[in-house]
Amino acid sequence: MRIEIKVLGPGCPNCKTMEELARKAVQELGIEANIEKVTDMIEIMKYTMTTPGLIVNGKLKHKGKPLPTIDKTKELIKEEL
Repeated sequence: MRIEIKVLGPGCPNCKTMEELARKAVQELGIEANIEKVTDMIEIMKYTMTTPGLIVNGKLKHKGKPLPTIDKTKELIKEEL
């Protein structure tokens, strides 16, 4: 099963870190995932007003600061497997 992940954010340092966390979590979990970076504010606002955001299979799993740890990020992704 391939998982769909969207990282929401305009491109700030925290948004880039969130994308890195998502990619590292997927790698450590050994799963296949499509990871999409969403920078369009209209698209982001469909999910949340607070960035960075993490969407897994269409569900908002995290928004804003503080950023989740790598372990928490893996946990959020595993919930949707």
